[in-house]
Amino acid sequence: MKWKPQKLRMKKKDRYEYLIGYFQKEMPRVTTELEFGSVFHLLVAVILSAQCTDKRVNMITPALFERYPDAKSLAAAEPEEIYEYVRSVSYPNAKSRHLVEMARMLVSDYNGEVPDTMEQLIKLPGVGRKTANVIQAVAFGRSVIAVDTHVFRVSHRLGLVSKKADTPLKVEQELMANIPSEYVADAHHWLLLHGRYVCTSRVPHCEKCPFDSFCPKLLEGSKLE
Repeated sequence: MKWKPQKLRMKKKDRYEYLIGYFQKEMPRVTTELEFGSVFHLLVAVILSAQCTDKRVNMITPALFERYPDAKSLAAAEPEEIYEYVRSVSYPNAKSRHLVEMARMLVSDYNGEVPDTMEQLIKLPGVGRKTANVIQAVAFGRSVIAVDTHVFRVSHRLGLVSKKADTPLKVEQELMANIPSEYVADAHHWLLLHGRYVCTSRVPHCEKCPFDSFCPKLLEGSKLE
C-alpha cells in the first residue's frame, strides 16, 4: 500500500476509528486460539501459554485435561506428575508447580470454581494481570483488555499509545481510555492476532498490513525502524 502523508498524520482518534472499523468488517467474530472446554481448562491453558505459543499449548492440553479434567483432580496431583504432561512448554517446572498450587487454592477457597474478579484471580498462583484479563474477557465477557507482548508491540508501532506507556499496565490504561467498551474484549484479539501474523517482532510483514499507509514507522523515533 502506497504511503500517503495525510494518512500518516492521522490523529490518534482517527487511528482507533480506522482500526476498529477495519477489524469489525474483516474479523467480526474473534476469540482466543487456545482450545478449552471449560473456564478451568481456559485458565490452565492461559497459564501454560506464557512465553509459549498457543499451538504448542494446544498440542499438550488434550492429554492433560483428560487426566485432570477439573480443579479437584489437578489439586490431588503433584508438580512432578504435571511436569510429564507440560515438559515441552516454556518453564515447565514453574508452570507445573503453579498449576497444582492454583488448583489447590481453587478447591480450598472457591469450591473448585474459577472466580471472576481481578482481585480474586490474581491471588491464584501463576496468574498475573494479563492472565486475569484474558479469563475475564473470554470466559465472562467483561470489557477488559489483556496486554501481552503482541498487544504491547502493535499498540506502540501503530501509534495507539504514547511513548510514556512503557509498561503493560500503562498500555492497557491508554487502550481502555480510547476504545469503546463494546469493542474492548475483541480489541485484545484483534491486536494480538495482528501482531502474531502480520506485525511480527523481528520481520514484520508490512507489505500485507492494512495499516501500512499510516504506520508511524515512517516517523523519526518510531519503535519500528
